[in-house]
Amino acid sequence: MTQHIRVALGQLRPALGDVAANVEKHLSWLEQARSGGADVVVFPELGLTGYQVQDLTLEVARPLDHPDILRLVQASRAVDVVFSFVEESPAHLYYVASVYAAGGEVQAVHRKVYLPTYGMFDEGRYFAAGRDFQPVTAKYGRAGMMICEDAWHVSSPYLLAMQGATWLLVPAASPARTVTEQEAFGSQAFWRQLLQVYAQLFGAYVVFVNRVGFEDGISFFGSSGVVAPTGEWVAEAPALTEALAWADVDPAAVRRARFTTPLLRDEKVDVLVRGLTRLMAGPAGEGRL
Repeated sequence: MTQHIRVALGQLRPALGDVAANVEKHLSWLEQARSGGADVVVFPELGLTGYQVQDLTLEVARPLDHPDILRLVQASRAVDVVFSFVEESPAHLYYVASVYAAGGEVQAVHRKVYLPTYGMFDEGRYFAAGRDFQPVTAKYGRAGMMICEDAWHVSSPYLLAMQGATWLLVPAASPARTVTEQEAFGSQAFWRQLLQVYAQLFGAYVVFVNRVGFEDGISFFGSSGVVAPTGEWVAEAPALTEALAWADVDPAAVRRARFTTPLLRDEKVDVLVRGLTRLMAGPAGEGRL
């Protein structure tokens, strides 16, 4: 089993609507990460476009074969990279997407399934929703991608873990909302608790990379990090400022965690399937939303 994987967390501040500038920043940070011995680099949600694209969607959207995307894919010959942008499909549907690239090729594309359209969020107005969660087999293990809100639905990491994912990669653009008594952002506190539970529950490493900066009065809190299968934060980036953070992790920790606490081994998928089938078939209002 490969030992001591070095993960770089690209907690950057993208320029809203300026894809060219954001591509250059990604490439520059990738070179820094490569020089620092990184094996994998993960960037935040919509790092190539900025988050509040809204009416800029048509301008910033890129198909997978666009030169801007291909430049980053080619850079993955030196180091694996996860990056996010607005993907335009051949049918001209627009997705919040995340790419896992390695060896100069696209290994997987995840399209955000859960689009928050409530409160300050309006993603459902501009984007189509993805329809699946499937992990990718990478050099360093089986990795599953969830984009921000995806991770707020427990079915997402469950499906990935049950398909063998030992890494849960979470590119995010999470704003700072409310301040707790501990003088931390309420959204940050929720994320910390949530990701620690997932790491322990599924016996997996969780890599959370959140952007920073301001857009239209919204502040993004950063505080990216890596959680080990024990629930321990083995790397943490600062709040509110750009940073290239590092985590040196040992995949053997997954092996140990899944032996000592064999929750995935004992999971009864057949019970879940029967329950969901009953839910879907039942009359409206009886046990389902």
